[in-house]
Amino acid sequence: MPKTAKKSAKKMAKKSAPRAAKKTAAKAPRFASVAIVVSDRNKSVRWYTETLGLEHLTDMDHWQTVGEKGRQVELHLCQVSEYDDKAPMEPGNSGIAFRVAGDFVAACKALEARGIEFTVPATKADWGWWAMIKDPDGNEHCLVPAQ
Repeated sequence: MPKTAKKSAKKMAKKSAPRAAKKTAAKAPRFASVAIVVSDRNKSVRWYTETLGLEHLTDMDHWQTVGEKGRQVELHLCQVSEYDDKAPMEPGNSGIAFRVAGDFVAACKALEARGIEFTVPATKADWGWWAMIKDPDGNEHCLVPAQ
């Protein structure tokens, strides 16, 4: 193959590679919701909105979600006992983390004053600040600073 043909082939390969990557990335699934098992969805909607401060995004019988308008992820407050009366609760660390804006320690104190139960108070670790809170069903969520 002549040198000019090799150079042209290399240029074509470089140009087409980024396009292929972009097409693949555009097809990747996006999070819609994360389910949190709760004992009473209406009570939980009130706690997550009125006490924690999230917004009630979806109100369609069983499908109750909370979160922030304009964000892609919502929490589905899932009362599985409506479908399976023997379904167990899943208390403990949910693996869900919330970012808290502003002064982290002051924000945690304000949440505590609103009735949020902390299982781990605002704590400074080697990697930064964090805390753990618990909802009325024992689901624990991590809090971290927004920055």
